[in-house]
This record gives sequence, structure tokens and C-alpha cells, in this order.
Amino acid sequence: MYKKMKVWGTLLLSTMIVLTGCSGNGGNENAGNGTNAPAATNSGQEAEGEPVTIKLHTFGNEANYNWTKTIAAFEEKNPDINVDVIVLSEKGDTQEAIQKLDLAASSNEQMDVLMFSDPASYAQRVGLGMVAKLDDFIAAEGYKVNEDYKVDTTLNGSVYALPGKFNPWYVLLNKTHLKEAGLEVPTDWTWDDFTTYAKKLTTGDGASKRYGTYFHGPQNGGWMEFLKLALANQAEESDFLKADGTSNLDNPLFRKTLELRLQMEKTDKSATPYTDMISQKLHYRNQFFNQAASMIMIGSWMNTELGGTDQFPLNFEVAVAPIPKNDAADEGGYTMVTTDYVAVAENSKNKEAAYKFVRWYTTEGQIAQAKNIPAWNGVEDSQMESIIDTILAGTKNPEKVDKASLLNVLSNAKSSKIIPPVTYQSEMYKVINEEYEKLIYEQQDIDQTIDSLQERVQQIIDANK
Repeated sequence: MYKKMKVWGTLLLSTMIVLTGCSGNGGNENAGNGTNAPAATNSGQEAEGEPVTIKLHTFGNEANYNWTKTIAAFEEKNPDINVDVIVLSEKGDTQEAIQKLDLAASSNEQMDVLMFSDPASYAQRVGLGMVAKLDDFIAAEGYKVNEDYKVDTTLNGSVYALPGKFNPWYVLLNKTHLKEAGLEVPTDWTWDDFTTYAKKLTTGDGASKRYGTYFHGPQNGGWMEFLKLALANQAEESDFLKADGTSNLDNPLFRKTLELRLQMEKTDKSATPYTDMISQKLHYRNQFFNQAASMIMIGSWMNTELGGTDQFPLNFEVAVAPIPKNDAADEGGYTMVTTDYVAVAENSKNKEAAYKFVRWYTTEGQIAQAKNIPAWNGVEDSQMESIIDTILAGTKNPEKVDKASLLNVLSNAKSSKIIPPVTYQSEMYKVINEEYEKLIYEQQDIDQTIDSLQERVQQIIDANK
């Protein structure tokens, strides 16, 4: 209990400092969305026969989440439930939103449905007792989250949120380069295949050299996905820590990732040098759209840019491939995934109505919203294709995108089981990044790198017990 109160105190102090520092805007930043109104009185279930009003606190703004259309569709089907959307950041700033969410919770505002943008925010608020278990609702309905959805949101044996959108990572391909090299668009491949493709796609020398691939990380303790290459295609234990909080750095697949990065940069010379990425502050969009690299591994938030934009015109054909597997016999589709975690507030007096909205929003509601690929497995191929058509239609040259390859990857992608984030995650990432740099700068070999990592990460784990 003391630990939980201490964490809450820290969160609220940082929230008050940030919000005080932003007070110069006159408090009008979110005018009209309810965030500046006096705290609502949570009187619970309204009089029998009258609609229940539930409050949805979200980081998603109207432009990105189409709330007006989405809520209208829900209320038409559920006239006994009204949904009041509280947009916590009009700019869609997730950090601002989570700070305002914590402040609203400490002020005892009415909260019924909560949305989190990342597993760390989700897991931390679960740990603080802010989020209700959904296990009984799910059991009553008779489904399993890992069967109904592509993202398994289970934490410590229970489900506290259902996943909304589905943004798996994939490999973007310059299809024009593939044709020139006599290569097919992969639908099922391994990391060995990936390295072969990268070598065949690498051409030229010096400043005009075109690399087979570009890795946008790690850097400054971020973009750590690029040190999980061989770990990514696993149902479980796909992170640097195991579910029980112990180190996973002795996993052979972590070593394989390091070996892969060394081989492609130092031996094959088919990957953009790490030193260039850091010193020249390279970015994956420039590298891909300017055709400095033929393949990049990135998240499917890029769907809205695949056909080119004003800033990055598309002058070639684009295709999409799944994240490569380690062995041909492995089950495919597993990849890093970002999603929205949609939950019921523990203090809600309208939990049944709130859950009803959560379940609808993460299923049929994703179709009504028409903004993202849903994590729900109930989406039919025709519906998926329609969503993709809508997304690509917003780009400059959708006809240059191999839609069939995109549809294949998104339809078959699925996430690994969530590893509950830890409070010292950023400290651990920094250490892993530092030791990787010693490896790639040839200051130590792989054995020394893994030994040093295991020692340093274990020290961090022990210090936080």
C-alpha cells in the first residue's frame, strides 16, 4: 500500500508541475471537450428508465478517432447509454493526456472508460488500482481474448483492457528494386532470407551507395525494437525481461539479433552503418522514400503514408512483407504491435454500461470509426480491404501500393504476450543501448557484450526489488 501511495504521489506531483507550467494558455486548449469543466459528480446509476451517461477519458482527438461518428453509431444501437467523450489532449499528445488522466483520478472525477496508448501506461495504472478486472464480463460472454483479438492484453493472469486499433510492425519493400533484382515479394520468410535479399538489393559505392536495409535504432535508449529482431517472432518471452521480471538477455535469440546486426553491417555491408545513422541523424522516412535503402522494418502507422505524401512523394512501387521468422518451421505472424488499451475504471459506478461500450468499441466500433485496422479477429476480409482502401485513398499515389501484400500482412499479424513493463525500463534500455554501441563500434565482442549486459541489467533489477 505504501509503495502504491508513493507512486501516486510522484505521478500527481509531476502532473501538477507540468500542468501549472502550461497554464499560460488561459485554460482554453481543450475548450468544448469537457476537460476544463468542474469535476463531475459521480452519482452512479441514473433513475430507472433514463439513459446512463458514461465518461470516456481518451488521448485520441476528433481528427484521429472520429468520435462524433463513432459515438453516434454506439448510441443508436444502445439508446440506454450516453457516452460523454473527454478528450485529454486536443493535439493527441499521449504524455499530456496521461498526466491529465491522473489528475482527474485524484480529483475523484467521474471515470467510466479509460484509454491508454501503450503497455507501460496500462500496466502502471493497473498496478495503482485504477483499472477494473474484466474477467467476469468476459467469462459471462464466453470468449477468450487471445482468440477474439490479435493482441493479448492479459496482465498477471487477468484482463483489464481490450485492444482497439492494431498497428503491427512489418517490412516495407521498394518493389521496383525487387523487380530489378529478380526478387519476389515475400509472404513467408526467415532472417536468412532477409539477409540474402539485403545483399542482392545493395548497390553502388561511397555517397551514392544504396543499402539493402536500414535499421532506425537503437538510439538514446529508444527504438529498442531494433535489438529484438529475432525475439519478435515469438508467442512469449519476446522482450528483454521475462514475465517474472528476470533477465531474458541469455536467450539465444537475443544473441542471434546481435549476430544479425553485426553480419549485415560489418560482413555483408548491406545495412546502413550505425555511425551514419547516429552522426547524420538519419530518419527512416527519408531513407526509404528517397530510396537510400530498399527495405525498412517499421510500424504500420506508416499505412497512411504508403502511397506518398506532400513531404515524401512516392516515385516507385511499394510492397509489404511480414517480420521474418527465425526458422521456416516457426509459426508466422508474431511481431511487435502497438494498440489502444480500452479499460473500465475501477471507481466507475456504471461498470456494466462501461464494459458494454468497451466491448462494442473494440469490435464493431472499430469498423464504424473507419480510422485504423482493428485488433478484433471478427473483421472479415472484405471489411479489412475496405478499411485499407479508405486509408490508402488519403495518400497521393495509392495505385503504387501493392495492396494485396499489405492486406496479407495485416490479416495474419498477431502480437506476443505482453510482458508487464517495469518502472526502471528506461534505465535498462539505456544500458542495453550503451553495450550495443560498444559492440557495433568494435570495442568488445558478442560474448563480452552479453556478459556485461547480464551483469549491468541484473544490478538494475536487484536495485529495484
